[in-house]
Amino acid sequence: MVEPVGAMKVLALLTALTFLPALLLSGTCFTRIIIVFGFVRNATGLQQIPPTPVLIGLALFMTGFIMAPVAEEMNTRAIQPYANNQLDTYEAIEEAYQPLKKFMIQQTREEDAALFYELSRRPAPETIQEVAPHVLFPAYITSELKTAFQMGFLILLPFLIVDVVTAAILNAMNMVMLPPTAVALPIKVLLFVIADGWTLVVSTLTRSFGGLV
Repeated sequence: MVEPVGAMKVLALLTALTFLPALLLSGTCFTRIIIVFGFVRNATGLQQIPPTPVLIGLALFMTGFIMAPVAEEMNTRAIQPYANNQLDTYEAIEEAYQPLKKFMIQQTREEDAALFYELSRRPAPETIQEVAPHVLFPAYITSELKTAFQMGFLILLPFLIVDVVTAAILNAMNMVMLPPTAVALPIKVLLFVIADGWTLVVSTLTRSFGGLV
């Protein structure tokens, strides 16, 4: 027969598992990574290469790599003590939230947190360290979207220059029947390969979170 305490732990674990997809999207670095990958694919003009499952898989592994220190701290502070009956469920959740909160605060702009306090018509705390969870999560996602689009713009810019230069050259040569994209595509791919583009993107994304957080 399952003991009541053990049954409660199993129930708490199953409840936590249902929130994992939302937590992955809203509380980790996954959002920024997958958006930047999307910009890279669109910038090169290869709409289906790499395939979406490949990009999602790489984004997931990068998320695990970057978030590993946070997960280790959560395990030390909350999961292991909870498994050893040193913390109750509420205390374990509170302790597990602290490392994640620290990570999100490091990536969240203060003006985004202030915006959501203004929208909720509640007084903002004196420091961002005191921000409430219901404000921190949307503020963090908003900041991540801004950062991802800023990085995406910097990725798009050199490829846009290639498109413009290619179109100008073809127009000057009076080759108006030849689509500029047909000529620009292999040039962009070649430049991306020569520059070792994927390594640059992955390393820049990792360093944008402060390296190993």
